[in-house]
Formats: sequence, structure tokens, C-alpha cells
Amino acid sequence: MADHRPLAVIIGMPGAGKTRVGQLAAHMLDVGFKDADVEIEKEVGMRIPEYFRHYGEAAFRVVEARIIARLIESFDGLLALGGGAPMTLSTQRVLTRYVQRGGRLIYLEADPAEARSRAAHGGHRPMLAGDAGNRWNELFAMRDPVFKQLANLSVRTHGSTPTVAARKLKNAIVERTIHVTGSDIEPYDVRVGQGVLDGLAEVLGPEVVRVGLIHTTPVQRHSDQVRAMLRRSGYEVTDIVVPDAEKGKTVAVASGVWKRLGDEGFTRSDAIVGVGGGAATDLAGFVAATWMRGIRYANCPTSLLAMVDASTGGKTGINTDEGKNLVGSFYTPAGVLADLRTLQSLPNDIFTEGLGEVAKSGFIRDTEILRILDDNAVALRGFDGSGFFGTALEDVVGELIERTVRVKAYHVSNDLRESGLREFLNYGHTLAHAIEVIERFRWRHGNAVAIGCVYAAELSQILGHLSQHDVDLHRSLLSSLGLPISWNGGTWDEVLALMHKDKKTRGNTLRFIILDSIGHPMTIENPPAEALEEAFRRIRQ
Repeated sequence: MADHRPLAVIIGMPGAGKTRVGQLAAHMLDVGFKDADVEIEKEVGMRIPEYFRHYGEAAFRVVEARIIARLIESFDGLLALGGGAPMTLSTQRVLTRYVQRGGRLIYLEADPAEARSRAAHGGHRPMLAGDAGNRWNELFAMRDPVFKQLANLSVRTHGSTPTVAARKLKNAIVERTIHVTGSDIEPYDVRVGQGVLDGLAEVLGPEVVRVGLIHTTPVQRHSDQVRAMLRRSGYEVTDIVVPDAEKGKTVAVASGVWKRLGDEGFTRSDAIVGVGGGAATDLAGFVAATWMRGIRYANCPTSLLAMVDASTGGKTGINTDEGKNLVGSFYTPAGVLADLRTLQSLPNDIFTEGLGEVAKSGFIRDTEILRILDDNAVALRGFDGSGFFGTALEDVVGELIERTVRVKAYHVSNDLRESGLREFLNYGHTLAHAIEVIERFRWRHGNAVAIGCVYAAELSQILGHLSQHDVDLHRSLLSSLGLPISWNGGTWDEVLALMHKDKKTRGNTLRFIILDSIGHPMTIENPPAEALEEAFRRIRQ
């Protein structure tokens, strides 16, 4: 394969605006733009309608396929294809290979009435000869399913001006997409980037009628945006405000939401959307999993912690007096939209607590995360959402989110129901959950995880698996990010009792995730009591 490939390839129906919108998006991205039809006309020395008249469609498709194949190997900007190009089998194979090697094939979905009107008035379209409107409809019926199958991204431009549509296209091109799949999983995407909330209707689909919008008061500006977007897309929206943070993850709150859904007549064809931090998305997933034994849901996380942890992976749950997340289910979302724009309103302390889960993913698998955190610790610790965009930190945060989600996706795809591999994601969580219960959930989850990781590292060292250098790495990195590394609340007896209620415990057998080395977790059963207590003593300094 050649080193060059298009930044993105745009497909769509006649009149969708592929050329106009593509040119504007290319300008925004400061990259080149080419229209395959223009390139064809240059090569054959005549306009496409004239070529059709002289040689016919079959001959044109051969030339078109050859030129598209060449452009995909040689051009590195935005490339727009003619409306019928993806229907040629050889071009389909070229586009499929392009996607398989990481290319972005974007289906520009315009409102059919708008596109049909533009195409009919534009003229010079041989495939629309005769009754242009009816012919457009016939082509749409044939092409739309093929376009949706080929494309790995879509941009819905219904009612958008060319500039707004171009901005949506630009955002789709620069977004990061993590595909989550597995033997027990209905595949879904985690999309990370500016403007990904614009794809919510695409995630929910056309069959949904009612949407229960679950959110907290602190994210009102984001829930207002989502509500307006849902209503513009034709959905009936039931607004459900729940308490913030862990106060929203209770049986009483869930029961209140169930009552609202019943009063509003929610059926199995309806959906739930969770907007907010980790607690809100946990609750939304739990409600969706339990209402009528499971309805469609999507998560729109607005905090770093929710983006990298709670909204992804299909673990839903609520808290009880006995412990955290002891009541819940495994139920995967239809999609997760982590819109970086929502981080603009995130307070510094809530941003930095999310770094606890990010660092954990570095400790257990992707050690590049640790290097990125270390190199950017000062900037991350000083995060200011109001001045976030347009700085180098934006790309850093985007990459950290993508890498952390990929770590989670790896474990989830291979073990949805936490029977083995997925347990490694709980590194640091055994103590963290105990801290949260003892502190009556006043502690932020990411902060508790940071201390839990230090505890697990100390336990690993005591048991002879981890070097003192690696324990010191835990302490120095986490503290440089503004995260706590010690805790003086509670007693050892209280903590031990809660550890026996941990989800990894089997009967009376205590099980812990420790490290054999950085990036290599392992499970240990019933470690010596004196080792557990000594590790606890070391975090109380």
C-alpha cells in the first residue's frame, strides 16, 4: 500500500452537497480537496454527460473505478466521489480496503427532499435524465443501503447550511472512534471528539418514538442541547432530572425513573439517553437494562471520568447501604458519544479525578498512557476548560481518552460479564470502593481509585511481584497529576469487612488484582492477612 491515502472519502446521493460541503471542510482542515468527477473529466477530455452520450454508463464506470483507485492510493486530502461510484463492485472493494487500513469513508446524509430538489435543479446529471425526482427516489432506494454498509462514518446534514454541514463533516473527520465488539456484545461505537453529539439520532435510529433523557442539574446546558437535538429529529422527549453524583445511584431514584417511564407509556421500542457524569450514565444504563427487560440506550458522558470509564463497557448499577454497584447488570449501549465540547464546563477538580482511571489503564496495559501523563502532568493538573480548545492539550486529552477506552474495550470485548480478563479493569478498585462507602460517597471515584492503585502496588511489592521503583512510579505520577495517594479515614477492620463484599470475592476467598510488572496485571487469591494490613498501613502516611 502507498503511504498516502485520503484523509477522508465522501460519498452520498446527488444533491447531498459532497463538493460544496467537502470544499468548505477541506478549507477548515487546511488540506486539499478533489472531486472524482472533475478528475475524470480532466482525463477523458469532456464533460461526464457528454461521455455518457458517446460511450454509455458501463464504459464510464470502468474509467471512474480506475481513477478512484488511483486517487485513493495517491491523494491525501478530502476526496468526494460521484453519487453512483460506490455501486461499482471494483470500487466497493477499493473502498472496503481503504476502511480496513484505517480510512474514513463518510456517508453525507442530506434530507432527501433537499437533496432531490438540488439535484433536479442542478442539471448535467445523466443518471437523473427524464423525471429527475422519481429517478432520484429510485436511486436512493438502491444506493442508501449500500452506502450505509460501506461507510464507517456518517454525517447527517438535514436542514444545515453548507457552512454548518462542513463543520459537522470536519468534526467527524477529526473524531476518534473505538469499535466495541465481542461474542456476547451487540457491536457499538464509542465516538470521541468535538461535535459527536450531533450523531445521537443516528445512534438511536428511526424506530424509537420516545426518549427518556436522564441528566443532572449541573449539566443543564448540555442536556438542553441534547433535548433540542432530539426534538428536531422528531423524538418525543421525557425530561428526567436526577440527583448529582452518587446520590443519584439509589433504588429510590431508579424507582422514581421507572414510575415516570410507566406514566409516559414507554415501550420496548423506546429509548433512554444518559447525559452527565459517571453516576448519571450508570443509572441510565441500569434503568434501560431493567425497563421491560431491556430497551435501547445511549450515553453522552460530560466528564472525563464518565468518558473513559462509566459510560463504556456495559456495566450498569446502583449503590446500596451494603456497598457500591452491588446491584446492576451487564447491558451494552447502542453507542457512546464523548463530546469534548462538554469538557469546557468541567471544573478542574472533577477533570483531574478522571485522570485516576486514565492512569489505571496505563498501569494495567497501555504504558504509553503513563508516558503521556508524565510528559503533560503540569498542563493536565492545571486544566481550565474555558481555554482548553485550540491548545496542544486538546489533542493530548483526546488521545488519552481514546487510549483508555481502547484498554477498556479490549477487556470488555473478550469478557463482557467479568468472569476473567475483565477483572483486571478493577485494579485499585477493591480499596477504592471501600473508601467510597466509608466516606459515604463524598469522595470522588477517580480520587479513590488513585489511592487504590497505590495500595495495590504496595501489596504487589510486599508479595514480591513489583519493584520499589514501580511503586514509587505510582506515587510520583499520581501526585504530579493532583491526585491523592494516601488516606487516613476508616479502620482496617472496616476496610477488610467491605473487601469481603467486593464483587471479585468468591465465597470466603478474597481476590485482588495486583501487578507482576507495569502493564502486566494478575489475580491473586487470599493473600496473607499481614500483607494486606501492611499495604494498608503504607497508604496512611
